[in-house]
Amino acid sequence: MPDTLAPSVADVVELTRALVRCESVTPVEAGALQLLERTLGALGFRCERMDFTQAGTDDVANLYARIGTGGKHFCFAGHSDVVPVGDLSSWTIGPFAAELSAGYLFGRGAADMKGAIAAFTEAAARFIARRGRDFGGSISLLITGDEEGPAVNGTVKMLTKLAERGEKIDACVVGEPTSSKRFGDMMKIGRRGSMTVDLVIRGVQGHVAYPERLDNAIHRLSAIVEALVREPIDKGSTHFQPTSLQFTTIDVGNKATNIAPGVAHARFNTRFNDLWTSQALLAHLKERIERANGSVGGHGVVEYAKVEVSGESFYTPPGALVEIVAGAVREVTGVECELSTTGGTSDARFISRYCPVLEFGLVGESMHKVDEKSAVADLRALSRVYETVLDRYFA
Repeated sequence: MPDTLAPSVADVVELTRALVRCESVTPVEAGALQLLERTLGALGFRCERMDFTQAGTDDVANLYARIGTGGKHFCFAGHSDVVPVGDLSSWTIGPFAAELSAGYLFGRGAADMKGAIAAFTEAAARFIARRGRDFGGSISLLITGDEEGPAVNGTVKMLTKLAERGEKIDACVVGEPTSSKRFGDMMKIGRRGSMTVDLVIRGVQGHVAYPERLDNAIHRLSAIVEALVREPIDKGSTHFQPTSLQFTTIDVGNKATNIAPGVAHARFNTRFNDLWTSQALLAHLKERIERANGSVGGHGVVEYAKVEVSGESFYTPPGALVEIVAGAVREVTGVECELSTTGGTSDARFISRYCPVLEFGLVGESMHKVDEKSAVADLRALSRVYETVLDRYFA
């Protein structure tokens, strides 16, 4: 493939550096989308800001850029927002300095995922330079500023807006840093769902010296915790690991030594596979909880104060899209991609409702950490992989 770019487009490393210098900690845009809009506009993309607001959440800026109006529509999706830097004094190199050292580009977002956005852009530039703007299809970039936050005013609303006006995406690659130890060693073809449940356990407060007069909420909660974690929820499925459940907080707010608390609060999160919907899983967990509560005796009550589902599990079966991307990785790097559904969740959970989607990007070992970085060689290889994906898709 040619090594020359359209003169108006920065190369992947320099564009990544420019993006990293934008301090776009969620939900601040900090010029990252403006930079992309100028760069993509110079390539012939029609750029559209999709900014959304909702009561109780921060306003969020997003960018949708598309070239082509017909034919098959391939989308690159990602986020320009980054997580906070934490303790600034712990960074060896300034988190927004975007310095190069020992073959790496350092900075917040270098891996997650401004490097991938720059690679999207360079890949599209190279492809268009060779094929021309009338290549018989459409390429878009769907870039949100709300992925690391609550994900309310970003990708999910952009997709709704596109659907309402009849724009259809046929296939999508999300540029999350999916590679594990070596660039190209893993892609994500699905993700587990995520559900968080807040419990309130009510007993009867009383003096610890008179146990017959009280109903200790901690004891009730202990039985519930035991019931939820003692036995696995399932054994996993063909493409997913077993569903996991982790308690993240337990609180009674009791400073006294001679009072048994009448109320206890707890929260747990479960990452569930494709054997469950959130609704079916919640019903199953409620059965376990109520059975455990009843086993304690007395008249204690369990309340479900809040149930929050951030996404259902999704899965893109191996097929045309997976083969295209895996083949591109193989061609550029010689590495055979593992097809995985591990890890947290991403905006691919929203995209999966509209088209086949998978995630492929840089090595994620340093994401969200101090001294986040990406190898310069990996940035260049990622751009070539994405370009090869476009070649294969629009063959």
